[in-house]
Formats: sequence, C-alpha cells, structure tokens
Amino acid sequence: MSDFEVHIGDTRKVLPALTAGSVNTVVTSPPYYGLRDYGVDGQIGLEQTPEAYVAELVEVFRGVRRVLRDDGTVWLNLGDSYNAYNGNRGASKGAANCKHHEIMPALPKGNGLTVPALKNKDLIGIPWRVAFALQADGWYLRQDIIWHKPNPMPESVKDRCTKAHEYIFLLSKSAKYYCDMEAVKELEVCGRKREPALHPDTISTNGNDGLCQRESNGLRNKRSVWTVITKPYKGAHFATFPPALIEPCVLAGAPHGGVVLDPFMGAGTTGVVALQHFRKFIGIELNSQYVDELALPRLKAAI
Repeated sequence: MSDFEVHIGDTRKVLPALTAGSVNTVVTSPPYYGLRDYGVDGQIGLEQTPEAYVAELVEVFRGVRRVLRDDGTVWLNLGDSYNAYNGNRGASKGAANCKHHEIMPALPKGNGLTVPALKNKDLIGIPWRVAFALQADGWYLRQDIIWHKPNPMPESVKDRCTKAHEYIFLLSKSAKYYCDMEAVKELEVCGRKREPALHPDTISTNGNDGLCQRESNGLRNKRSVWTVITKPYKGAHFATFPPALIEPCVLAGAPHGGVVLDPFMGAGTTGVVALQHFRKFIGIELNSQYVDELALPRLKAAI
C-alpha cells in the first residue's frame, strides 16, 4: 500500500474489504453515545438504547479483529455521559453546517429520559459497558488508561465533580502482542517531600529523598494516567483527538513502517500522527465532507 489510503463509507461495510491480518494497531475514537448527529443515515451513536450502541461497536470490532495481525492491539477512546431529560432538545441541524456548541443530539422532542431504563442523573457507564462487551467477545482487556484533561469543558453542576477525564482502553487480539513500551518511556519526575515542621515551607526535590524510583537514563515506564490538554482543530466542527494523546498509542502499537488503522477517522488526526512517525495509515470515514475538507488535506501535508 502507499503511505495512506482512505475509504469513504460505513466502517461495518468497508472493513470486510480490507486484507485480513494486515494491520498492526488500531487507534480510534468512535462516535460517543447520544452526543451528536454527524449528518449521515445509519450512523453509530444514535441508537435507542446503550445496549444497542454497545452491540453495534462489538460488531465493528469483530471486523477490526479480522484485519488485525495476531499480535495487534486496539487503543480505544470513549467518553461517558449522564442520563437526563431531553425535553429541551430536538433534532440535530447536522454537523457539517454547525459550530461545535450548536450540534445537538438527534433525539425526539418530549420530556422522556434519554435512557428510560435508567434513573435521571445516572452515569450511563458507556466506556466500561463497551470494554466488558469486547472482553466477553474474545478481546483481551489489558489496561484502562486515564486521559486527564487539565482544561475540561466547564459544567454548571453543584452535586458532583466536574468531569475531567476520559478512558483509553488497550485491547489485544492475543495473549502475547506487540507493545513497544521502550518507545514511550517518560521522563522521571522526582517526588516532593516536606521537611520537618520547623521549616513548613521548605520542599526538597533532590533525588535522595526516597521518593524517586530511578530507572535507566532518567526515564521510566509510562504511567496509566496521561495528562493531555484538549486543543480544538480550527477546521472541524467537532471534538478531535489531541495529537499528543495519539502519539504514544502509535509508537507503542506499530513498528516503523507498520500499519495504523482508524475505522472512525473524522478529521484524520490519527493518520497525521502515524505518517509523521513513519507508519502507514488506513482511514475509514462515513462523512465524505469530512474526508474532502479536513482529513485528506491534512494527510497529504503530513507526508
């Protein structure tokens, strides 16, 4: 294949046409449940129930498993939401012609709960529902990684904390898999220990305070909490992956010259990062406008 290839269409229909066992790793963020209308019929994310949404993603990742190498991995980002009354929300205007804050879920008007089977204000738990369903379908659920957002979206809630994280799940096709943790080691940061109460404002940060776990060359194995600032992409009317969040997934998941797949490509950020690090890329996107106006120009510029 060339440096990259892009397929326009429903990922559930495109995946069967890809070569089996041809992909090293998958880095992706599917449409979140009930969040927004991307303007294309049959899209994933607008199912009537969480169970139906989870079932659709399980089916998608069965297709992913076929194209993944036996030693391949999946890095899956998913956000969560709360159950709420939708009386003030109507049909979406469509993502293509709206600013981010104007894109509303395509829910029927009325005063019913978004998920009638749950209580009002319940956390739906979509990420873990999907993770456990994939585990039950045969995937190895290897790790939950916390994406800590120092600049989260403001919330007006007064009875819980402001949401400042999302999940990235590391899944593998087999018990043994390719994962280059050497490529994503991080700089050692010494712990800080207060001196005795006689000097309450003095802080020691030297390496002899017992809080630094020294590893080779001042580097340590990457931790499972990743602090990455969200950054809007000026050309997109929807949230995009921060490149800094994708980079460790690409470096650990695929060797130099390997193939990275994103079955929900969006603005193509996964592909840009893959190409910048000399990996090949396959992207699938349902909305042709996103491909033509956002993803393709960015991918071509990254070569």
